[in-house]
Amino acid sequence: MSSEYQRPPVRVAIVGLGRSMFSSHYPVFKEHPGLFKIVAACDLVKERRDIIAKDFPACKMFRQLSDMLCERDIDLIDIATCSKDHVKHTLMSLETGKWTLVESPLALTLEDAQVIRGAAAKAKNRLIVLQRGLFEPDYLLAQSMMLDQRLGEIYEINIRREDYLRRDDWQTVKRLGGGAAYYEMTDLILQALKILPSPPIQMWSELKRIASLGDAEDYVHVNLRTRTQVSADIEYNGGVLPGCRSPSFTIRAERGMFAVEPGASEGVLTVIDPKYKLPRRRSSVRTPELEDMHEEIPVVKIPVSLPAGTLHGQSAFWRHVYGTVRTAAPFPFQLEDSIEAVKFAHLMKKTSPFGS
Repeated sequence: MSSEYQRPPVRVAIVGLGRSMFSSHYPVFKEHPGLFKIVAACDLVKERRDIIAKDFPACKMFRQLSDMLCERDIDLIDIATCSKDHVKHTLMSLETGKWTLVESPLALTLEDAQVIRGAAAKAKNRLIVLQRGLFEPDYLLAQSMMLDQRLGEIYEINIRREDYLRRDDWQTVKRLGGGAAYYEMTDLILQALKILPSPPIQMWSELKRIASLGDAEDYVHVNLRTRTQVSADIEYNGGVLPGCRSPSFTIRAERGMFAVEPGASEGVLTVIDPKYKLPRRRSSVRTPELEDMHEEIPVVKIPVSLPAGTLHGQSAFWRHVYGTVRTAAPFPFQLEDSIEAVKFAHLMKKTSPFGS
């Protein structure tokens, strides 16, 4: 028997039975009964609760979160409600002292994120934020490539997430906390903050609506610059057709670049042949010669990939959740990371005429 099953499954209470819960939380609970067991579910819509009851007949059903929180036999409260309710529901959950997991964004303002920080400290830091981006294979590969000597000195990182979606749900409505600055960019910003060699000191951003049917943005473009002159150019665009999309990560450096496609665990280094040494030259103020100045430089394409067996994606995230709740194993990132991502997202919304 695998060591991960030596302890009892984490007893999970799920809150908010919407698209996110059923697409990225619930399938993991069903597929790994040795790790997780749903013991309670909360949603106002009976038909949603009935879906859970089919798979977990012994699961207790609730319409109100306050009623569910009175249950004792719960290890983890998993919150996937409307973004504007994350703070309220997270604070209610932390009050119980139980482990709490909340979908990103953690909050919609830095002030609210700081309130959660205080509540989490009182609850012995039993709070986990679902930041999917830090477990994606393309991100993990890009992170490792930042240390690859074949690239030479890095000067720019491009991060792209693109789609074409005429979205019409509450995530497109400003008054409900919708907009890509919150539902997409907190992950992308966190990826950039983790990859950059030093903290950013400057930020530029713009927000637009392209294909979304609501009043909130579905296009966010951000540029972060560090003291070491390494910049991160980050963009979520919900108006890019298939066939027109960019690599998810591009790292540009003095000897070439690295690129990887969305969700891929394999990418390509396109660099000056590592065996080739550039001839020594220096600049001159003399009148230049008439011939072309381009050199013949040998360029090679080198496939690179994550090491075999590297755990990534949803499976990696939820296994870390199990390890943290059941064995007190350190979680791969801290609450402060999610608070920092909220800070940038809030700043984008606050400073953009479109975001406010």
